[in-house]
Amino acid sequence: MAGIQTCISGSLPKPEWLAEPEKLWSPWLLDGEKLIEGKKKAIKIAVEEQLKAGISIIADGEQTRQHFVTTFIENLSGVDFKNKKKVRIRDRYDADVPVVFEEVKRLKPVYVHDARYLRTQTKLPIKYTLPGPMTMVDTLYDDYYKSREKLALQFAEILNSEAKELEAAGVNYIQFDEPAFNVFFDDVKHWGIRCLEKAAQGLKCKTVVHICYGYGIEANINWKKTLGNEWRQYENIFPLLAKSKINQISLECQNSKVPIDLIKLLKGKDVLVGSIDVATKEIETPEQVYKTLKKALEFVEAKNLYACTNCGMVNLPKHVAYEKMKSLAGGAKLLSKELGIIQE
Repeated sequence: MAGIQTCISGSLPKPEWLAEPEKLWSPWLLDGEKLIEGKKKAIKIAVEEQLKAGISIIADGEQTRQHFVTTFIENLSGVDFKNKKKVRIRDRYDADVPVVFEEVKRLKPVYVHDARYLRTQTKLPIKYTLPGPMTMVDTLYDDYYKSREKLALQFAEILNSEAKELEAAGVNYIQFDEPAFNVFFDDVKHWGIRCLEKAAQGLKCKTVVHICYGYGIEANINWKKTLGNEWRQYENIFPLLAKSKINQISLECQNSKVPIDLIKLLKGKDVLVGSIDVATKEIETPEQVYKTLKKALEFVEAKNLYACTNCGMVNLPKHVAYEKMKSLAGGAKLLSKELGIIQE
C-alpha cells in the first residue's frame, strides 16, 4: 500500500492582499474582476504550499469563500441575507442569521468552476469541502419549511447536485462538514444520517464527513471548558456513522480530550485522525504527529488511517499553517517508514 495519506480538513490562511489575515469572516479586500483573479491566484498559492509541505491529498484551502456554510448558501435562492433574525447556533451562542423565506433552490453551480481550476493545479488526488445539511439548517432561521428535517432534506438534494458536478470536475474526495453532529444527537439519529447519505447519494468518489468541536470564537472555547476531562460526544454518533454509506470520518484528536479508543466504533471506515491543533500557534513536531497516529493504529487498520488537521487553519498566520502541514506530512512519513509501507 501507499504510505499514510495526508490532507487538511478545510481552510488555509488567505493572502493578506485578498482578505485580512488571522480572522474568521474576513471581508474581501478586492472586488469585481480583481477579486475573481485574486481567488484563483490564492488557490494556486494554497496548492503550492500543500505540495511543498508534502501533503498528498490537495484541497483549495477554501480560498474562494468567507465562511464554510454561508458562502454556499449565498449562492442559493430562497434565502434573505438582508433581513436577518437571531437564532441559537450549535445550542451555544446567539447570532443574526439569514432567513429562509421560500423554497430553497440551487440555480447554478457554486464551487464547480473553482474545482475545475483546482484540478488543473496538481496531478495528486483533490478534495473539496461542502457544508453538511444539518449544519446548514443550524446556521439559518427557517420561516418557510417550519421543520429542520424538511429543510435539511432540501439542502441534501441541493448538495447532491453540487457534489455530482464536483465529482465530474475531477474531485476525488468530497467532504461534508457537520459540526452540528456533535450537538444534536437525537436529530442525527432520526434524520441527520439519512440527510447526509442523501447528499452523498450516487457518488463514486470517496465521501467524507468532518465533525469537530469548533474553534476560533469565544463561544466554542467556553463550551469546551464545560465538557470535563473526557470529550465523549463522538460516542453518540460513531456507531451510526459506522453503519452509514459514508466512506470516511474526519475527527479531531490533537490536544483535545477525545478518548482515542472511540475510533474503534468506526470499524470498517477510513478514519482521518486530526493530528494538528488548529487552535494554537504552537507548531507540532513530526514526532508529536507520529505519536498521535501511532495511538490511533491501536484502533484502526493502517490501510484505513489518514493523517489530517483537527479543523481549518484560516485564523492562523500563514507560516504557522505551512509548518503545521509540514509536520503533518513528516509525522505520517515517520509512521509509514516504521510500518514498512511505501510513501508515494
